[in-house]
Amino acid sequence: MPDWNAEPSTLYIVATPIGNLADLSPRASGVLSTVTWVAAEDTRQTRKLMAHLGAGARLRSLHRGNEARTVPALVRSLRTGTSGALVSDAGTPLVSDPGRWLVEAALRAGIAVVPLPGPCAVAAALSVAGLDAARFVFEGFLPARAVARRKRVAELSGETRTWVVYEAPHRIRALAEDLKAVLELDRQVAWVREMTKRHEQVWRGTAEELDPQRIPERGEFVVVVEGAGEVAGVSDDALDAFLEPLLAAGIGVRTAAALARDCLGAAHKAAYARALALKR
Repeated sequence: MPDWNAEPSTLYIVATPIGNLADLSPRASGVLSTVTWVAAEDTRQTRKLMAHLGAGARLRSLHRGNEARTVPALVRSLRTGTSGALVSDAGTPLVSDPGRWLVEAALRAGIAVVPLPGPCAVAAALSVAGLDAARFVFEGFLPARAVARRKRVAELSGETRTWVVYEAPHRIRALAEDLKAVLELDRQVAWVREMTKRHEQVWRGTAEELDPQRIPERGEFVVVVEGAGEVAGVSDDALDAFLEPLLAAGIGVRTAAALARDCLGAAHKAAYARALALKR
């Protein structure tokens, strides 16, 4: 068996299970069992994990409210030869969780920062959503206030890559209402809750098929949304046939692209790129 003991003056960024404790890797178990201290946003959650491992490292609370005063002390500790681990409540640290200041400060101080990869809710949700995961946008948590959330969903609706958001159980139905109101009815959507846990649930369908009142308000949610089509049902030949006479008549690229969008239903970004290429 390899020796996964923590090294002195090293900060480990440790991905922890998002539900099922069996998902913790042997390497992560070894490091968490031998570091001097573990920094976590919610030490109550981390204490359960450490008890499961039988580990006795000191737990240090690190959240957005105390980073400014806590980070310098942790870095000083590392410089004296201790070892430390940064974990999130679940999944990979820094993905919509605090900790960036600690990583940056450790790097500036010449401390070795070592990643221990593992569970990540974003990657797990993408892997089962059935949508294009080759290129995606992670938005984190949307604004809590209704007006700001609806505005951001409207902005994201034009994103051509798959996009992913986190949502709390008490706001998931409101988000579903926003998606139904803003997205095209045939846009594909998936939501996942309680991943790796007993009541894990994955739903896939269209924005039209979303039924907010049937979404359980329990467990943390990851929502995956299909990107907007580059060209909404318009072939390249049809787009060229429409754009070429306009450009030949001296109509500008932007105006021609806008007309293709309004008359053909083509995505403006794609129409503009094609008009620009034809003009050249």
